[in-house]
Amino acid sequence: MSFPKNFLWGGATAANQCEGAWNEDGRGPALTDVTTGGSVKESRQVTYIDKDGKHCKIVTSEGQVQLPEGAHFACLDECLYPNHDGIDFYHHYKEDIKMFAEMGFKTFRMSISWSRLFPHGDEETPNQKGIEFYRSVFKELRKYNIEPLVTIWHFDTPLYLIEKYGGWSNRKLIKFFDHYARTVFTEFKGLVKYWLTFNEINNTIMGLGLFYEAKEEDYQRAYQHLHHQFVASAHAVKIGHEIDSENKIGCMICGITSYPATCDPKDVLANRHQWEKSIFYCGDVQCFGKYPTYAKRLWDEHNVKLDITEQDLIDLKEGTVDMYTFSYYMSSLITTHEIADAVGGNFTTGARNEYLQYSDWGWAFDPDGLQYYLEMIYDRYQRPLMVVENGLGAFDTVEEDGTIHDDYRIDYYRDHILAMDKAINNGVDLIAYTTWGCIDLVSAGTGEMRKRYGFIYVDKHDDGTGTMKRSPKDSFYWYQKVIQSNGQDLD
Repeated sequence: MSFPKNFLWGGATAANQCEGAWNEDGRGPALTDVTTGGSVKESRQVTYIDKDGKHCKIVTSEGQVQLPEGAHFACLDECLYPNHDGIDFYHHYKEDIKMFAEMGFKTFRMSISWSRLFPHGDEETPNQKGIEFYRSVFKELRKYNIEPLVTIWHFDTPLYLIEKYGGWSNRKLIKFFDHYARTVFTEFKGLVKYWLTFNEINNTIMGLGLFYEAKEEDYQRAYQHLHHQFVASAHAVKIGHEIDSENKIGCMICGITSYPATCDPKDVLANRHQWEKSIFYCGDVQCFGKYPTYAKRLWDEHNVKLDITEQDLIDLKEGTVDMYTFSYYMSSLITTHEIADAVGGNFTTGARNEYLQYSDWGWAFDPDGLQYYLEMIYDRYQRPLMVVENGLGAFDTVEEDGTIHDDYRIDYYRDHILAMDKAINNGVDLIAYTTWGCIDLVSAGTGEMRKRYGFIYVDKHDDGTGTMKRSPKDSFYWYQKVIQSNGQDLD
C-alpha cells in the first residue's frame, strides 16, 4: 500500500442531513426544511401553499425552485420532513465525535448551515448562538486531533433568499454569500484550515435533460445560477486566503465516471460531451479560472445568454481553488441507441452495465471507475485531490443482540480503497478520503433513514420514530483497523 504518511482518513456528513434542531436557537429555515421524504421510486417534493390556500407539492432541486405566482413555501401538517430532526447531531455532537475518534479519524468533513448563522441569509450580524455551536464542534474535534474539513454551502440556501430574491439565479446572492464566507473564515480562523466552497456544484446542470425533461428557460436559469456560484466561490477563495494564508480551499464536484455503451463513434462522442457538461465544465472554471472553449457549444445548444461582467472574468481568474475534491459513488453508460435494459433508481439513468452489480437504489458498484476518475482528473488539473464522499447506501439488519453485520459495506470500501491505492501508485496526489455518512443520516436523494451508509447505526426510522441511540456496526471496527494501519490492513 502506498498511502502517504499524513493521509487524512475520515468521514463526511452535511448539516441539513444530520444536525436537526431546524428551528432552535435562532436558526432560519432552508429549502431542505420544506422538502418531504421520498424513496427509490418516489421523488422528494417541496411543499407550498398556493394563492388560494391549497396545499401543494412540487418535485424540484436546490436552486431550481419556481413556485406559481402568489404561492409561498410552507411546512404542511400532513407531511413528514426528515431533515427537521436529522439524527440530532446538534445535541449529540460530543458523543458522535468521540466515536469518530475511537475509529481514529484524522479528519471529519461537515458543513455549516448558512441559515443557522444568518436566518434570512441577508443580515449584517450573524446569529451568535450559531457561531457558538460551530466553534464548540470545531474545538471538540481539535480535542481529539481531528482536522475539520468544512463545506460552506451544502444544498441549504436560506429559504428567505429563495422567496425574496429567487435564489442563485439572482446576482445579489453573491454579495450575501461573500458576507457569509467572510464571517466563517474570520470567526473560525485557527480552528479550520480545509474548506470547500459549494458541494457538488455541478449538480445544477448535470441532471438537465438527463434525469428530467428540461426547457430552454430551465437551461438559462441553471447556467446563470451556476455562474453566480462560480463567482461567489472565487470570491470566497480570495477572502479565505486574505484572512488566513494557511487556508486550503477546494471545489467539490459530483464525480460520476461515464463510459460509451458501444464502440459506435456517436456513443464515444456523446460520452465525451457528457464529461464536458457534467464534470469538466465546473472543474475547468474553478481550477483554470476561465470558461472552456466547449462552453459556447453548451450554451448555444439551448440558447443560453449569460450575464457575465468583465469583473466576473477577473474574479474567476484570481479565485482558483487550491485543491480538487469530489464525491464518487458509481459510474454510468452513455449511448445514442435505444436502451433495452435501463437502470432504475434515484439519480440514476441510462443503460445498465452488464459487467457491474447494482445497489438496491440502482447505483453501480465500480471501484475501477474511481481509479479512472482519479487519474483522469489529476492529469487534467495537477492539484491535490480529496475523495470527500464515497459509500454504500444499504439496508442494515439489527440482530437480537444489537449487532449489525455489514460485510457488504466492508467489501465495498475495501475495493474502493484498493482502487485509490492503484491511482496513488500511478502518480496521483491523493491526500484525503472521507467516507460518506460515516454515521447514519437522512439520505439527500430520497430522504430515507433506511438507506444507511454509516459505520455507526442510529436508531431513527423513516416514520420519524426512534431513540437516536448510536451503535457501532462491524464496519466500525474494520475501518478502525484500516486507519490504524494507514490502509495496510484491509482484511
